Amino acid sequence: VLLAAAIISKSGKALVSRQFVNMSRVRIEGLLAAFPKLIGMGKQHTYVETDDVRYVYRPIEILYLVLVTSKQSNILEDLETLRMLSKLVPEYALSLDEEGICKKAFELIFAFDEVVSLGHREDVTVMQVKQYCEMESQEEKMHKQMLQSKINETKDVEKNKGEKGGLLSLQSLGSGGFERALNNLNLSSSNSVTTATSKGLGMQLSKNQRTNQFLQSLKAEGEEIIEHVQPSSTRSSAAAPPVSDPVTLTVEEKLNVTLNKDGGLAKFDVQGTLSLQILEEKDAYLHVQVDSRKNPSILFKTHPNINKELFSNENILGLKDPNRPFPTGQSGDGVGLLKWRMQSMDESAVPLTISCWPNVAGNVTDVSIEYEASSMYDLQNVIISVPLGSLRNAPNVERIDGEWSGTVEFSVPATDPSTFFPISVQFTAKNTFSGLKVVNIIPLKGGSPPRFVQRSTLCAEKYTVV
Repeated sequence: VLLAAAIISKSGKALVSRQFVNMSRVRIEGLLAAFPKLIGMGKQHTYVETDDVRYVYRPIEILYLVLVTSKQSNILEDLETLRMLSKLVPEYALSLDEEGICKKAFELIFAFDEVVSLGHREDVTVMQVKQYCEMESQEEKMHKQMLQSKINETKDVEKNKGEKGGLLSLQSLGSGGFERALNNLNLSSSNSVTTATSKGLGMQLSKNQRTNQFLQSLKAEGEEIIEHVQPSSTRSSAAAPPVSDPVTLTVEEKLNVTLNKDGGLAKFDVQGTLSLQILEEKDAYLHVQVDSRKNPSILFKTHPNINKELFSNENILGLKDPNRPFPTGQSGDGVGLLKWRMQSMDESAVPLTISCWPNVAGNVTDVSIEYEASSMYDLQNVIISVPLGSLRNAPNVERIDGEWSGTVEFSVPATDPSTFFPISVQFTAKNTFSGLKVVNIIPLKGGSPPRFVQRSTLCAEKYTVV
């Protein structure tokens, strides 16, 4: 493993040193002071060894960038780590001399922490390290880009109505119950669906003359038809009201699940973040105490600026420098304090199971879709999307029943059963897998703690049956 990463002078004076294992100051200073004597003059090697450790190094102008490793460490990995760190140093240092390095010592240590974790190299780029250290949210930027892309795609779809294709969207289980409604029926095409569905152009269903028969068949079954309203930026902002409380903490988990059409779980991955927003600087000197339930299957990782030991020992999130305030007045979800990840192959953890049974009989294909929601999660805004290939007319819906579990049956002209896959699912829920809760806000400069609110959401980022 990697024991330490340091920038030293030609004489062996340590300017910046980050240890990744328990090591006394005297020992690391001794190891670094011995290094210049070992390499000699004019040698072009990239490493040198003693009886106990290996030094992997690179000159950076009048200084040395040095990695101290165990002799069993993978030297190829160490060279790659050295290469990454050598790219980062000029990004942060004002100049590659003692004064420039010392002025940016803490920024360099935070950057080193992003590249190396517990003595092992992380798979990151220079740009990612800079984003993490600046507490920027790449997820927020991607979310805004995806939202704008969906808006643009919807506009394109409306312009191209009349094209052939088929995608059946069943909106159900809304607000904890099955609303039994068809969401936005419309025969049209879009490039994204065309790419995903090789059998034919895609289709969103809307209320035009061709699909009135489909809606009427639903009403005849006693179903309640909910009028579709096109999404807009005003509705999106209403769903996520602007921050008004002094302190807002947001727990967000994104779920990636792949279910096999023949049964079984192929992938289950949850990635979560805890973000902090503070309106005014007077409230920015604080600690956040959380309850993480100590779930061994969930791996937590704090931001490099957060005191890792304080979180590990007391479940308290605070800056390494308590005299430094958290950033204030941020847009979006604020600054990320904590990330976590959970992976499992336990099918009981899946919040919504779906099976699709196509059956070709003569000139007709009967399709039966069974679904069952876990009682542990109050799923909202559930949309089950089934591709219909090159179908031009609306399917004939035979039956829709059930709330937490049930079936949807419809018939289409005879077609290849593989046409109906992959099935994609969207939903949200307020309860999360981690169950992370903020239990207290601790002011560091006395006085009463500021009022805070916690928001929690679970969303299906990519949930498919293949």
